[in-house]
Formats: sequence, C-alpha cells, structure tokens
Amino acid sequence: MKFALKILKDFPAYLWSGWGAIASIFLFIAVWDMGNQIYGDLVLPSPIETFKTLSLMLQDKDVLTEINITLYRASLGFAFSLVIGSALGLLAGFFITASMMSRPIVTILVGMPPIAWIVLAMIWFGMGDETVIFTVIVASFPIMFVGALQGTRTLDGDLKDMAKSFKLPWHMKFFDVYFPHIFSYLFPAWVSGLGMAWKIVIMAELLATSDGIGASLAVARSQLDTPTALSIVVIMIVSLMFIEYIILEPIKREVELWRD
Repeated sequence: MKFALKILKDFPAYLWSGWGAIASIFLFIAVWDMGNQIYGDLVLPSPIETFKTLSLMLQDKDVLTEINITLYRASLGFAFSLVIGSALGLLAGFFITASMMSRPIVTILVGMPPIAWIVLAMIWFGMGDETVIFTVIVASFPIMFVGALQGTRTLDGDLKDMAKSFKLPWHMKFFDVYFPHIFSYLFPAWVSGLGMAWKIVIMAELLATSDGIGASLAVARSQLDTPTALSIVVIMIVSLMFIEYIILEPIKREVELWRD
C-alpha cells in the first residue's frame, strides 16, 4: 500500500520529466508530415487526416470492442509468459542442472519464427482466441526466461556469502538481497516481452481471427484504406506506450531507487 501511494505521489514529477520524450514525438510527427508531402495521401496520409480518422473510429462502439478483444488476448498471453517464464528462469538460475537442460529448449523457441507458431497454432487450435494467446505465450516466454536466468546467474558470490553468514530467512534473502539485482534484468525483459506480445497478437489476429485490431488491419489493407490502417497503428503504439511509460516505468523507478 505504501509503495503504491509513493508511486502516485511521485507521478506528477515523473510526467514533468518527460518533456524530452514528448519533443521527440512531435519531431516524429513533423517527419511524418514531410513524408506525406513527398509521397501523397495514398501512400502516407497526413497526421491531421490520420488523427481525424482515429477520432471517428474511437467514437464507434464496434472499434472499441475490437480494441478490448485485442487487449484481452495480449494481456492474457503476456501474463502467462511473464509468470511462467520468470518463475522457470529463476529456477534455472539457481540450479545449474535446470539451466543446462533448459538451454536447448530456449534456443528452439527463440529460433522458431513467430509466423511458424501461428500456422501450427491454427492447425492445433483453429481460428480463435486460443491460437492468438498460445502464439503470444510462445513468442514472449523465451525473453522472460532468459532475463530471469541472467539476473539469477549474475548474482555476486560475495553477496550470497554475506546473506548466508547472517543466516537470513529465505524470504529476506530473496526480496531484500537478491531481488533488486535480479529485477534489473527482469524488468527490461518484461518490457521487451510486452513489445513482442503486442506485435505478435496483431500478427496472429491478422492471419487467424475475424475480430480484434489485427483483423481490422487486414480489412483496411484489403480495401487500400491507408488512413484507417495508420489509425490502427497509432492505437497500437499509444496503447503500448501507455502501458510501458505510465504503468511500468514508475514502478521500475521506485524499485530501483537502490541504484542511487
């Protein structure tokens, strides 16, 4: 509870520190507008036209339903991969035998293209939620696993010896001594996994479902409706940035205060 209140208290200062990021977004929009002037509306609609289309889309209840469907699939797949990947990565990090056994499996999962998993999932589960969620889990799991594994394997030996010499209980040993270091590896893995989950869910929906943002993107592509396609891309980017910078980043700053 105190941790959550502290995050809320520091949140205005965190937002104020983001002016540099906001400036870079405006610079990107300026370059986007230059591209529109060079290539025309069919290839690259202007930012104004895209945001007008986006505004109209967000007033449509059907579009909001599609967004919620995609968020549900991405969140569920990401949550499963985060919990399972982090837990198994920590286990493999603390036990060298588990680490050696898991290495070839992780190599296979990393080397397998996501499109191949989508095709296999379509054969196994059909055209529905299961295909999308399964693909998100399989694609994001190795990132979480490797982050947890590396965080555990790189623990300072002297730090472990100190914890043993003071005979700390296991929960204090893990949360107060080991976790700050492990988290510095885990959090970037979570952020990377989140980005992977969001990209994969759109790809899987585009190929394997008739609903969700990915399916809407497929319809816009078939109709050569570039403003709608770009509006959907904007929805994807804004959703991802909101989760990463408004939800995850403040938590990271509070947990990593020990670095200061």
